[in-house]
Amino acid sequence: MTRKRKGCGAHPLTYLELHRAAVRFARFKKISAAIFALGLCAGIASAQVLINAGGASFPEPIYSKWFNEFKKKTGAQINYQPQGSGFGISAVTAGTVDFGASDRPMTDDEIKAFHDKRKANILAFPTVLGANVAVYNIKGVTQSLNFTGPALAGIFLGKITKWNDPAIANENKGVNLPADSIVVVHRTDGSGTTFVWTDYLTKVSPEWEKGPGRGQSVEFPVGLGGKGSEGVAGQVKQKLNSIGYVELTYAIQNKMTYAKVKNAAGVFSEPTLAAITAAAAGAAKTIPDDFRLSITNAPGKDSYPISTFTWLLIPDQFADANKKKAIIDFLKWALADGQNLAEPLYYAKLPKSIVDKEMKAIAKIQ
Repeated sequence: MTRKRKGCGAHPLTYLELHRAAVRFARFKKISAAIFALGLCAGIASAQVLINAGGASFPEPIYSKWFNEFKKKTGAQINYQPQGSGFGISAVTAGTVDFGASDRPMTDDEIKAFHDKRKANILAFPTVLGANVAVYNIKGVTQSLNFTGPALAGIFLGKITKWNDPAIANENKGVNLPADSIVVVHRTDGSGTTFVWTDYLTKVSPEWEKGPGRGQSVEFPVGLGGKGSEGVAGQVKQKLNSIGYVELTYAIQNKMTYAKVKNAAGVFSEPTLAAITAAAAGAAKTIPDDFRLSITNAPGKDSYPISTFTWLLIPDQFADANKKKAIIDFLKWALADGQNLAEPLYYAKLPKSIVDKEMKAIAKIQ
């Protein structure tokens, strides 16, 4: 007695199920039945689009939420590898992922390399706003400290070596800072988080600009390395009197203490969603057509100075029509309904004017 399988419309067969069915039939030499099994519900199976993506770890919490919700709505599955912005740029250029993700804009040379390799153009779409924060584990200190940009640069340059250095102590009156040595922790992988961090330090410290400079991978003069935000966070948690940098959402989820940073207006700013949004306010009026723009050290007394957009990197041509449609549908959903899922995960929504501009840019995907 055979069991009746449920209809394809309500419960579509996966390719793996179809393949197993074909093998099972073939063992009994029922070749025609095997062919039928592979062809069964072919339209449904092909509609179950599988998209591969990868890149920045900074937005991984919101992307994971978005991809899960989008799959529930459409059935399209997006597999995402949060291996850093460097991976996102190199993988989309090589064509090993359908789209990449980065916390920094691609350079002119990288865009040219993509065009030369893929014979297509790459489009960058801002998705949400976030922030980098200085996290620390200092003996006897549990409150949020105040840091100036030059002080942070001095610490990561190895010029400020003690926690009670005047450059730190003078901005934190009443805090019992120890005379212990500072342990610096930084990323070792190609990271958009590192780019945002060093982009900020470059803007506030001439010495940093002349030395390590900005980049997703730089030669830090001092410190211990950690791979990914989890590696930096793990080192800071384990090493007493240490300091490192991670994404705001990662710091909050891991219950880490993080600092206020003096902004361009001279105000010590806490990395709240409102302060991140304030940093993007000016960008909404001046953002270029390719959406490449840094908002670190933004003007305004309400701005948090280490804020950033994060971008999806999407080719403007797709040979697979189903993938193209699914990616376009995802983009439109993420820029509309998806924005409502950002704030619970400590990301700020995009300004409406930027969303409107992106919606028009989606038409460039062929």
